[in-house]
Amino acid sequence: MIFLRSISIKQSGQPKKGFPFSLPVIQNLEIIELSSAVTFFVGENGSGKSTLLEAIAAGFGSITIGSSDIKYDKSLKHAHDLADRLKFVRNQKPKRGFFFRAEDFFGFTQKMIRERESLIELEAEFNEELSGYGRKLAAGMVRGQRAALEGRYGDNPDAFSHGENMLNLMENRLVPNGLYLLDEPETPLSPIRQLTLIFLLKEMVANDCQFIIATHSPILMAFPNAEIFSFDDGIISKIAFEDTEHVNITKAFLNDPESFLRRL
Repeated sequence: MIFLRSISIKQSGQPKKGFPFSLPVIQNLEIIELSSAVTFFVGENGSGKSTLLEAIAAGFGSITIGSSDIKYDKSLKHAHDLADRLKFVRNQKPKRGFFFRAEDFFGFTQKMIRERESLIELEAEFNEELSGYGRKLAAGMVRGQRAALEGRYGDNPDAFSHGENMLNLMENRLVPNGLYLLDEPETPLSPIRQLTLIFLLKEMVANDCQFIIATHSPILMAFPNAEIFSFDDGIISKIAFEDTEHVNITKAFLNDPESFLRRL
């Protein structure tokens, strides 16, 4: 399913200055047409791939996997500024979806721990201060909320590795008919866990989901029939998997690591 079909810069209005409008890829942006259920944004650090992904999330009002809502996250002010200058062409509105940034995930985990602790404290308070049917009803409601939270994220997220928690999140929060925006989801994942993520993506693509992913991972880029857009050289251009710099450098290094290390 293709929910978002294209992204372009609005031609009306005065051009804005400063970040992110100073980025060459934004200055040169005309239109990005999306025709695959999985699209990768790739490029060197600072090329603008994450910035554009954040603007798409702001433009869609995506739920964020983090400690702050996208409307109030001060780190995303530039994303809202850019989103106001973007035109999104949609086939239809997605029913579900979220925006995930690897750097936000620790804050999200801590938020879930605090919510669970608050529910435990609230249940204890109800049991102490209320009696009879009212106590049973109130405590039961809070207990049900805690059970739902633990069912999704476990009773102690800190007992698992960063990568395990992230995959658990994906398994529980990816649902059919959704548009999902992922910024470097490979960050906490080992190579074998990246393959697990590919398996999850394939399952959800079969259930009418669309993914736009900013990544440095050659493993993820190998997703079958995915579109890859390079943000290098100040322009956004479609590129084949085997032509990406990430893939070529990784191949060359693995073929002769000693040669690379001697030159460092």
